[in-house]
Amino acid sequence: MSESFNLEMLNKLCKNTLMEHLSIEFIEVSDGRIVAKMPVDERTFQPMKRLHGGASMALAESVGSAGSITLIDPAKFHVLGVEISGSHVATTKENEVFGIGTIVHQGKTSHVWEIRIEDKTGKLISFCRLTNRIVPIKSEK
Repeated sequence: MSESFNLEMLNKLCKNTLMEHLSIEFIEVSDGRIVAKMPVDERTFQPMKRLHGGASMALAESVGSAGSITLIDPAKFHVLGVEISGSHVATTKENEVFGIGTIVHQGKTSHVWEIRIEDKTGKLISFCRLTNRIVPIKSEK
């Protein structure tokens, strides 16, 4: 894990972003694993007052992207999400859900993450896969 990022720093990165608007908060980070929580409320509901699938996908991409940030040198590389897929297998009205990301491939130029969206009881809501491209930062000359 990169020494550059801890929970406080990851959450600070979320200021003035979609993650802040959705109240996504990172709550656990370790080598190859990251967990965030997101409320299920008027910001993340669909019209039937259940968790919106798009909100689940936003949580999944946020988790996987932040996970990759913790595994690279952010002074030398950017993380860019290039593909995300998800299956919504259940729904919830619970007050919050958790995105649990685990890296399944950590290459030099790409990372692949599995992200499970679960309610507080551990019930699976969505199962997602995110591919990130690891791009060198070009120095300006």
